Amino acid sequence: MKLSAKETEILEILESNSRLSMPSLAKMADITEEEAVRIISRLEADKIILAYPAVIDWSRVDGHEGGVTAMIDVKVAPKRGVGFDEIAERIYRFKEVRSVYLMSGAYDLSVVIEGRSMSEVARFVSEKLSTLDSVLSTTTHFILKKYKHDGRIFDSGEEDKRMVVSP
Repeated sequence: MKLSAKETEILEILESNSRLSMPSLAKMADITEEEAVRIISRLEADKIILAYPAVIDWSRVDGHEGGVTAMIDVKVAPKRGVGFDEIAERIYRFKEVRSVYLMSGAYDLSVVIEGRSMSEVARFVSEKLSTLDSVLSTTTHFILKKYKHDGRIFDSGEEDKRMVVSP
């Protein structure tokens, strides 16, 4: 879909801060509030704006473990007539799955999942993902620490206290 320059500008503003008030957004885009509401409503209806998510650093919340996030490389056998779309849809329908991407390179799909523990992720891979007919192989990578996510830097603000060791 072809967008106007104002529509694109509004998307860029919302991408950087989706919590702006409508008056602030309209002022930044140099349009009326009514025009901003109309544009956003159309972009939502056309499924260009899909959600307004918050990026949360759960490691800073006392008592919250945050669970485990894993990135799984998946090699699949595409089906005639539908390619990778059918298997990708079967995968993204699992509740554990946060993202599915078609990739170039050695693997066909990259799947991001979240679980409460490493064993829960392992069960997902062995009992759900690897049992799908088109799945040929998987490689699982566990995320150990987030430094930057969705353009936001996760900075603990604490200085690294490890001793520097050099030869």
